[in-house]
Amino acid sequence: MLRLFRLAKIFWIGIGFGLDEFVFAADSSGRLGRAFKAMLFYRDLSKPRAVRLRLALEALGPIFVKFGQVLSTRRDILPEDIAEELAKLQDQVPPFAAELAIAEIERAFGRPIGEVYASFGAEPVASASVAQVHFAVLPPGDSLYADTEVAVKILRPGMQPIIERDLALLDTAAILTERLFADGRRLKPRQVVAEFAKHLHEELDLMREAANCSQLRRHFQDSPLLAVPEVYWDWCRTTVMTMQRMHGTPITQVDQLRAQGVDIPRLANAGVEIFFTQVFQYGFFHADMHPGNIFISTEPETRGQYIALDFGIMGTLSDADKNYLAQNFLAFFKRDYKRVAQAHLDAGWVPPGTRVDELEGAIRAVCEPVFDRPISEISFGRFLLRLFQESRRFNVEIQPQLVMLQKTLLNIEGLGRQLYPALDLWATAKPFLERWMSEQVGMRGMIRNLKNEAPQWAGMLPALPRMVHRALSVNPVAPLEERIEELLAEQRHQTRLLVLLVLLLGTMVALQLSGFWQI
Repeated sequence: MLRLFRLAKIFWIGIGFGLDEFVFAADSSGRLGRAFKAMLFYRDLSKPRAVRLRLALEALGPIFVKFGQVLSTRRDILPEDIAEELAKLQDQVPPFAAELAIAEIERAFGRPIGEVYASFGAEPVASASVAQVHFAVLPPGDSLYADTEVAVKILRPGMQPIIERDLALLDTAAILTERLFADGRRLKPRQVVAEFAKHLHEELDLMREAANCSQLRRHFQDSPLLAVPEVYWDWCRTTVMTMQRMHGTPITQVDQLRAQGVDIPRLANAGVEIFFTQVFQYGFFHADMHPGNIFISTEPETRGQYIALDFGIMGTLSDADKNYLAQNFLAFFKRDYKRVAQAHLDAGWVPPGTRVDELEGAIRAVCEPVFDRPISEISFGRFLLRLFQESRRFNVEIQPQLVMLQKTLLNIEGLGRQLYPALDLWATAKPFLERWMSEQVGMRGMIRNLKNEAPQWAGMLPALPRMVHRALSVNPVAPLEERIEELLAEQRHQTRLLVLLVLLLGTMVALQLSGFWQI
């Protein structure tokens, strides 16, 4: 029943803000739209359509605001007026009262705000769908961080019930999609909604976001490309997160960045490298990279360095996912469409009987037109749509764990289009991926794997007697002599492998000590 009420509310808000204008846009005669307006003559539709759309999304709640944030980066598929207005959803969502923010801080820490912070700015500096940010100063004293300027993120009050209702509605829509549409099961809509719900729930726990921030900062600790704020753990709770205050210019203010001496082409190339480093080197990436979450440092010592903010939604990839994606990207950059098709088959993403040559031809037809073009002439939205249409023909299974990566790719394209439309994405990404693959499957990759596996191999030999006893207990029917011989053979095999491992590690150490090979 609650879902029906929520659905009715969504419909009513859409009607109230005149969003039927978008629905009836496809009616060439315009008769349906005029009839609908005549019935609802009492509505105030004096505001521009883009403003009404933004206001409707804000009224519908955080999930719809996030949808608007993603749309705002797609200026190639949205009219300019709508893209400009939806961009305000990135950090200009109406704030909640400072009194509520202070009350939440005092509830979280169990003491007056004057004892938590030396000073606290009542005016929020950024307000988004899930939380808002205030500047503050840590209290003086013996603390290592005394008198430090910080940014305090506070969760919006009453978020949980709204999100749960919307997620329930999305789950209902996913069930209907599976049952009513032929492609429903292949698209795995319920798994996609579950993945989205998991990330949303994580975003409502600011301690988890603080941990995400801390891990990303560790990954880029010595990087000249990306700065991540430090987390002050003693001032963090589930609904409050305190971090280092960062100084920079929003990435959308390109003219201002140029005036400050920032090299825009270099900045665009660095953005691509940061993305691929997160995805392929660490398998842990910022999955909410809309323009409101990215600043550029203009400090003399770090000029042109990216500043990442808002770590509520992070994506993770397994080693298998990373290898699969890297192989596909490299084959794609080399226009080796047969390898792309074979990778899909090897990964089990297409049925076993699929003809590789037919899949190869379909992929070629989609990918070939986008090569040798700057990003300004490529629409990844249309590219993904065509790829999706072809995948339907071959029953390609949608992978829910990659949905966040697909969303991030669309964000990256939107940012690149605003920042430097002449960016050659292929030329920038290809050397990075080739270097990464070389490190994974070359000699360095083998030595790294040997280092990681050495403790496990060393621990297997002492455990062999216990394994012998267990094997004899499990299979008492086979002749005793045969089982003992099999186990002795296995032990000899394990010993040879361990000796080989020791020799390889010894050789590696000797080479490092001699300076012959620096890893």
